[in-house]
Amino acid sequence: MTTENLPQERPLSELVGSSPSGAAWLSRYSDSLMGVFGTPQRVLVRGQGCYVWDADGKQYLDLLGGIAVNALGHAHPFVTSVISSQLSTLGHVSNFFTSPTQVALAEKLLEITGAPAGSKVFFANSGTEANEAAFKLARRNSTNAANGQRTKVVALEGAFHGRTMGALALTAKKAYREPFEPLPGGVVHVPFGDVDALAAAVDDTTQAVFLEPIQGEAGVIPLPPGYLAAARKITHDAGALLIVDEVQTGMGRTGAWLAIEGSGIVPDAVTLAKGLGGGFPIGALITFGAENSERLSAGQHGTTFGGNPVATAAALATVHAIETQGVLANVRAVGERLRESLSALPEVAEVRGRGLLIGVDLALPAGVPESANLAGAVVNAALEAGFIVNAPGPRTVRLAPPLILTAEQADTFVAALPQLVASAAAQLSAATTEKEAK
Repeated sequence: MTTENLPQERPLSELVGSSPSGAAWLSRYSDSLMGVFGTPQRVLVRGQGCYVWDADGKQYLDLLGGIAVNALGHAHPFVTSVISSQLSTLGHVSNFFTSPTQVALAEKLLEITGAPAGSKVFFANSGTEANEAAFKLARRNSTNAANGQRTKVVALEGAFHGRTMGALALTAKKAYREPFEPLPGGVVHVPFGDVDALAAAVDDTTQAVFLEPIQGEAGVIPLPPGYLAAARKITHDAGALLIVDEVQTGMGRTGAWLAIEGSGIVPDAVTLAKGLGGGFPIGALITFGAENSERLSAGQHGTTFGGNPVATAAALATVHAIETQGVLANVRAVGERLRESLSALPEVAEVRGRGLLIGVDLALPAGVPESANLAGAVVNAALEAGFIVNAPGPRTVRLAPPLILTAEQADTFVAALPQLVASAAAQLSAATTEKEAK
């Protein structure tokens, strides 16, 4: 069969079918998809810039960006044109072959991350896959100077590195880990931000230390000043690798290409994903220096889809737009304005983060019990008011909007937050009263 025998244009609605409302789509969802995500909050059908629309026609300001993924917002014209052009030319070839976009993207990532000579890139499809590759890289650091065996990997309490088995072993949250134990062995978790605890755990049996510069899933918690430098010295002295997970913090999210910029350290490896493809799935492991780049040899790791022409074209377009459209400066300016404005609200107890990765700890309103999921109620109230945010904890709201968010758009959320908290508090207080009455 030739392409001439196929319809050249076909409305997408003919392929997916139609439903009259979001509720109807959700009913179809529950009948056909596994329930690992629970019930979706809305059925989204269209996006433009920092806004999305649901199946019922309601507009939302997207302050989560697909969890720090949509770096340039939705339907960015340059990125979509590059993806379309590449897909109409060459979509997939496997890694028996390469493509110009794959090579060019690897070169660009080595350039913008300041990787030293001998550094290399491995492309995957997601952050968890990038961290799986990094875990295997760590396992290759298996012998110490005394010809003994290295078997231990150290990660931090509060860490989130993914949900596949290796990445899950690095992840600290018990609720994620325990249903799937036994996990790959040898991983120990030490208290977050405690240099002495890290120094005590890292010895000549340690293969690597994994850490995030800012723990996003834990509530946007930055490492304390000096911790990265201390971790670099501790791992260097022990012959262990320092692997930095920048899946959420990288690619401009904090106002720099990497959150570790300015720390003075050179890691052994960095993982990237989320914002790298501007919404198109892609991940990357960057090995720093020739010695680390040679740890994984031909046949020791691989992927069918990783680094395909379309994904690497999408990432190239995303990087180009960030470079040429003043995006990093916008992240710094709007992020600072947003953090300062939020900090001034009496409803806010603390604001953390850098750039446009922000954690907002809410003050507990009168009448709301300590055990209440205040942030979850605020997320629901925000949806009703036309804002998409996220609650990584019961008192914490996370913001990770597109990097093109304007100051005016940010201001609308700041202005709305007091009423969102009040609405959430009223709902929680009423529920508590009703429960006590019973």
